[in-house]
Amino acid sequence: MRSAAIVFEKPGILAVRRLGLRAPEASDVVVESRFSGVSSGTEKMLYDGTMPAFPGMRYPLVPGYETVGTVVEAGPDSGRSVGDQVFVPGANCYEDAAGLFGASAARLVVPGARTVKTQFEHAEEAALLALAATAHHAVCRSANPATLVIGHGVLGRLIARIIMATGHSAPTVWETRLARRDGATGYVVETPEAAGDQRHDAIVDASGDPCVVDKAIARLNRRGELVLAGFYGERVDFTFPAAFMKEASIAISAEFTPADVQAVLALVDSGRLSLGGLITHHSAPSNSASAYRTAFNDPDCLKMIIDWRNAA
Repeated sequence: MRSAAIVFEKPGILAVRRLGLRAPEASDVVVESRFSGVSSGTEKMLYDGTMPAFPGMRYPLVPGYETVGTVVEAGPDSGRSVGDQVFVPGANCYEDAAGLFGASAARLVVPGARTVKTQFEHAEEAALLALAATAHHAVCRSANPATLVIGHGVLGRLIARIIMATGHSAPTVWETRLARRDGATGYVVETPEAAGDQRHDAIVDASGDPCVVDKAIARLNRRGELVLAGFYGERVDFTFPAAFMKEASIAISAEFTPADVQAVLALVDSGRLSLGGLITHHSAPSNSASAYRTAFNDPDCLKMIIDWRNAA
């Protein structure tokens, strides 16, 4: 079995080529991909070669951890059925490339237990499930509900939506880029300079910019908490005296858990959380090089989706 896949051949070099897939086992499913999201954080670092090294990281590699598709083969021990719509948070099924994170391919072989069964009316929105679960994890990371979110990209928007969906007051969102200040749904987006001297018990940074840490600490109440929800590819530091005077806590929100995924699905099913209005760009796999450049560099692009239904 072979599949078209997006491959980072080495830093800065992207290709779409056919890769051999390992044979499925009894616990596996074969998924025909429909939509894959492009991560402008993690995947950009993999593409640029700035991702910190960790076990299993090597080039060439297949990126991607935001794919939704349809089960076309289901092993007897997979727990899935042919025809199921599933979210795939990654795959490691390639004979001649690393699966890191491995879901950006037209066809995937993956353990059924690794997939998440979904029933989204608009299937492409299911590709946002990992981001939404990451946002939920960040919201739950602080002892108090956050009243300030920094960054109005997709993650920041989802964090703001989930804060409200879980019954808390609408937060304020900081955004410095003009192109990212629209699209708020029930909350206010403003620049840090326009925010006055407001203080907060909990702040979530979704910008991924280590330079905002000092600014955020300055806006905390005494014993306030700053949650770092982005991925920071370089050193993160801060001015200690200001944090000391506040007795500030700095928390890191890392990978989402299965409980976060189920919580997001429950919020969506109940109508309290919408994933609409976050996907702004689409591309055929054949135009992936251009699509990735847009996803990484164009502030008008909130979320790029690769549409595998158009794969050759």
